[in-house]
Amino acid sequence: MHDKLIQRIDGSINAIGALRDHIDDVCTVVEAITLILNGGGTLYTCGNGGSAAQALHLAEELIGRYRNDRAPHRAICLNADPTALTCIANDYGYEYVFSRQCDALLAGGDGLLVLTTSGNSPNILNALKIARKKNATTIGLLGNDGGACGELCDHHIIVPLTDSAHIQEAHQVMIHLICEALEES
Repeated sequence: MHDKLIQRIDGSINAIGALRDHIDDVCTVVEAITLILNGGGTLYTCGNGGSAAQALHLAEELIGRYRNDRAPHRAICLNADPTALTCIANDYGYEYVFSRQCDALLAGGDGLLVLTTSGNSPNILNALKIARKKNATTIGLLGNDGGACGELCDHHIIVPLTDSAHIQEAHQVMIHLICEALEES
């Protein structure tokens, strides 16, 4: 057990350390989010499972605060409303739980930030397609090779790993880097 736990810690260190190679992508994502928020747009977030928790975390940090007192940013997490999720899943199918909300809520000038470790979740892909039709900026925090989501994102950061836990650990650090940079700008 000891060796297995050390191996997991080493994997986490490597995943987070590799973010240094993607700092230009992080800066590009921060610039895109800054343009959305400073332009009066709303940043919508979504993900599945652990990525859903991270999508919610990013939205609450933007509305509340990360470290410093500041004006709140407009952010909404699409996986935060269980009544909308279950209604849409029941009536249309789980693959539409985010796209149906995007169709109702997104406008040009808004942004959709998705988190997915595979880059191939049907509900995330459908949301990105609708966001593009609505002329919203699409941003992805992705894993693996980016999957099909990579092509649908105007901006993305790909953690090129297959282990979902390590991808999500790197995504969590990215969320905090985004928040840090937004508060500094």
